[in-house]
Amino acid sequence: MHADVLHYDQYVNPEAQILNGKVHFTHNGAKLLCDSAYFYEASNSFEAFGNVKMYQGDTLSLFSDYAYYDGNDEMAIARHNVILKHRKSTLYTDSLNYDRLYNVGYFFEGGKLVDNTSTLTSDWGEYHTDSHQALFNYDVQLKNNKFFLTSDTLYYNTDSHLAHVTGPSNITSKTSRIYTEDGYYNTETEKSELFGRSVMKDEGKTMVGDSVYYDSKTGISEAFNNVIYTDSVNKNMLTGDYCYYDDEKGYAMATKKAVAIDFSQKDTLYMHADTFKIFTFNINTDSVYRKIHAYNKVRAYRVDAQAVCDSLVYNSKDSCMTMYKDPILWNQNQQLLGEEIYIFMKDSTINKVHVLGQALSVEQLNDSTHFNQCSSREMFAYFENGEISQGHAKDNVLIVYYPIDDSDSTIIGLNYTETTEMRMFLENRKMKRIWMPKAEGVLYPLTQVPPDKYFLPTYAWFDYVRPLNKEDIFNWRGKKEGTELKEEKKRKAPKRTIVN
Repeated sequence: MHADVLHYDQYVNPEAQILNGKVHFTHNGAKLLCDSAYFYEASNSFEAFGNVKMYQGDTLSLFSDYAYYDGNDEMAIARHNVILKHRKSTLYTDSLNYDRLYNVGYFFEGGKLVDNTSTLTSDWGEYHTDSHQALFNYDVQLKNNKFFLTSDTLYYNTDSHLAHVTGPSNITSKTSRIYTEDGYYNTETEKSELFGRSVMKDEGKTMVGDSVYYDSKTGISEAFNNVIYTDSVNKNMLTGDYCYYDDEKGYAMATKKAVAIDFSQKDTLYMHADTFKIFTFNINTDSVYRKIHAYNKVRAYRVDAQAVCDSLVYNSKDSCMTMYKDPILWNQNQQLLGEEIYIFMKDSTINKVHVLGQALSVEQLNDSTHFNQCSSREMFAYFENGEISQGHAKDNVLIVYYPIDDSDSTIIGLNYTETTEMRMFLENRKMKRIWMPKAEGVLYPLTQVPPDKYFLPTYAWFDYVRPLNKEDIFNWRGKKEGTELKEEKKRKAPKRTIVN
């Protein structure tokens, strides 16, 4: 203990020694300096006034206008303009209790912790100088030049720069918004780990999952279990048990019970596949477009159309969806299939369908036992208001058609036709007129139809494969063995022979 002046005044403080001028205390490795002090020898404590400074080693310093120190409990109580400095972190408050035995400081009338470029404020908090761990409660705010976090309860480590929130919390970074009630955020790496159905939003895109991982620097996010990714701008969704999104590249992927949902129109489209991938081209330009890849056991359902195939690609540039490997498309009681099916959309509704290779169109009549059929190498179907308005078949066209008597809606007979090309025009799903350049055909009365004319050689009706509703897209039902399309060998042009 040291002071310029040491005296006793029973009228001022009968229980204390009064010290003035360059007061200096030492206790168990700690040094305390102040302008004046009261020293209570009986209780091994003192009060310090004016320019109070306490130093503990080379890493900890405490400044205040007033302090009380209990030497037995090694407890320092600092008041008014309190500053606690520990390594690179500084805590500002007006009331602080610092326990030297447990190396922890408590503030309870508002405090601010400055750590590198981050500033943390709250109404109440504590800071452990040995573990570098801080706890903040009530009206918590954590901010720097890259993000802003608000919470009710936050743990922060000044060594690892890791923040852990355990109550309703919001994190704002650039254009992204995060809501979580259990999450970790590293202020240095800008990486987030979010749990408990946390929500991440960024310019119309929202991702929710049981756990979400987000890197603000790279714009990459991953989500696990019951994931819902929503694009409110383009009005579509991806769901699954795993989703990945790269904001800078515009790349997204979903798998494990993955479902793509388009709700841009009155009827919502639900599509399931093992995996979905979204690629964005010319990102951040006026000519931006996307390609969606779905592969392995694709099933799609919408009220006006259903589809099944092994894989497909949708290109937003030309609004074309291409279905590969045993594709089938249904529209009401109409079935289309072939080697590949191209579906062209207009305003998110089917505008045109192009079937390429082993094309087959089958229409089930109202009696459910007779089927209009058409097979060809190539086929087109044109739609209006969700219904087929025109059909066009090209090359090796075979037709089985049942004319209907308009007066009583009975079947007149079976018309079997062979031609090179056929155009059919419909109105209200009824044939209005038909065009063929040259045809060979026979109209059989129903009682005289040869058994081999009821069905074309490639006829197949895959009603047992068709998705029945949006829940049924998860139930894969493949074609029965032997009914898959056989790969046709393409005719090759003969090799040219050069004669000298």
